Amino acid sequence: MKHVFRSLLLTAAFGAAAWAPAAAQKLKYPKAPAAAEIYEAVEKPAVPVGGVEAYAQYLADNQQYPTAALQAGAQGTVTVSFVIEKTGSISSVAVAQPLNPALDAEAVRLIKGGPRWTPAQHRGGVVRQRVSVPIAFEIPAENGSGAATTPAGTAAAGPVTQVVKPDQPARPAGGTDAFFEWIQQHQQYPALARQKKIQGRVMMEFVVQKDGSLTDIKPVKRLGSGLDEEAIRLIKAAPKWEPATYQGQPMKQKMVLPVVFTL
Repeated sequence: MKHVFRSLLLTAAFGAAAWAPAAAQKLKYPKAPAAAEIYEAVEKPAVPVGGVEAYAQYLADNQQYPTAALQAGAQGTVTVSFVIEKTGSISSVAVAQPLNPALDAEAVRLIKGGPRWTPAQHRGGVVRQRVSVPIAFEIPAENGSGAATTPAGTAAAGPVTQVVKPDQPARPAGGTDAFFEWIQQHQQYPALARQKKIQGRVMMEFVVQKDGSLTDIKPVKRLGSGLDEEAIRLIKAAPKWEPATYQGQPMKQKMVLPVVFTL
């Protein structure tokens, strides 16, 4: 069973009023973020305590495939949306893209039972941030069966693919923080998106091959105005990753992570 995930990037100005006759000097301070406002894009995004890799491992270790979903042959990705509060706790957990009732419920359980987060920061203050995490469910092949699942009454043909959970998930060479820093440094904000003041996250899906190269790159949540194309360009040009491993051998792994655009 494998998981995709990744969750998982991100001004203030002083001004002074002029002296008025017989009036005291007044200073205008940066406008503080509204206490209850929930941000989608921030200067410094929220991150799970312990890091993204540890959070992905938590999801992998604690996922319980529902029996009803197994019996129905249901599999796929459930995207869960939730709010990281200023305290690092989570709230407003909801399934953004429903897949199957049993899988949806399990995805929500995983998120609610997860570790705390380091809250987001924006314009010099701690703010609430909405986060979306994709959780993948895949039914593994029968161990040692030697046959792929095929429709009733048909014979298996071609090579057999067995889905397994990696012992070590794929990760960016140099670490996740270094990868997102590289994205920020090489990002070229599209003129049209800047003109329209569009910002947010493009969720990107790709496969980390056995040699660490990134292939099958495509956006699964788009923003438009050139931002999707820029996200694709960034992932294609990104440094190689360290591939996932299973029983000491490299293996392919599908990943999903956000490319954040903020003005």
